[in-house]
Amino acid sequence: MSRVSIVSDPDAAVAGIADGATVLVGGFGMAGMPVDLVDALIRQGASALTVVSNNAGNGDTGLAALLAAGRVRKMICSFPRQSDSWVFDGLYRAGRVDLEVVPQGNLAERMRAAGAGIGAFFTPTGVGTPLAEGKETRTIDGRDYVLEYPIHGDVALIRAHISDRMGNLVYRKTARNFGPVMAAAADLTIAEVSTVVPVGALDPENVVTPSIFVNRVLDLSAEETAVESIGTEAS
Repeated sequence: MSRVSIVSDPDAAVAGIADGATVLVGGFGMAGMPVDLVDALIRQGASALTVVSNNAGNGDTGLAALLAAGRVRKMICSFPRQSDSWVFDGLYRAGRVDLEVVPQGNLAERMRAAGAGIGAFFTPTGVGTPLAEGKETRTIDGRDYVLEYPIHGDVALIRAHISDRMGNLVYRKTARNFGPVMAAAADLTIAEVSTVVPVGALDPENVVTPSIFVNRVLDLSAEETAVESIGTEAS
């Protein structure tokens, strides 16, 4: 039997996320952003969250909406400011959210290290900049490196394209981005997908995130079918 729960209700998918949790949120901007899961997290009410993501929200939806709801205590990200990051910008300037800026490669590697069980790693990225202040440095073969530690998540919210009923995930193009490393780095991984197919329907060569890293799958196609059914009955 699979240990993965397949659900059609976004609220059920995010049940149990605690106040103060570290939540890894997939997405490169809005590409691969698990919007349905983030909206459900807003309704769920967990607060004082540390959110790890590439960006600090775009526009007024997804992660930006979570920030606007006052649920985020700290952002750990690579690109906190874009032309449409007005929600985060306003909160940060008002002193209502903390920020840790992490270079994008380091961000991915710190999460990958968490999933791989690596205690820490040395990287040249950030050496000689304010991002390296207070961190251990070492010269290796004539090059300076800074020590970085893994980023573990209590929860990962990611978006994939297809899941089978065991929870094996296939992504769609750039929507893949941080999903695989986040899934491996979290204690609880919740993936929203466009559709769920029977076991055996996926080519194993196309599976990027194995089911061992997935705990819950939100089947968006089931939700859409339910809405269509209600609409048909109403008419």
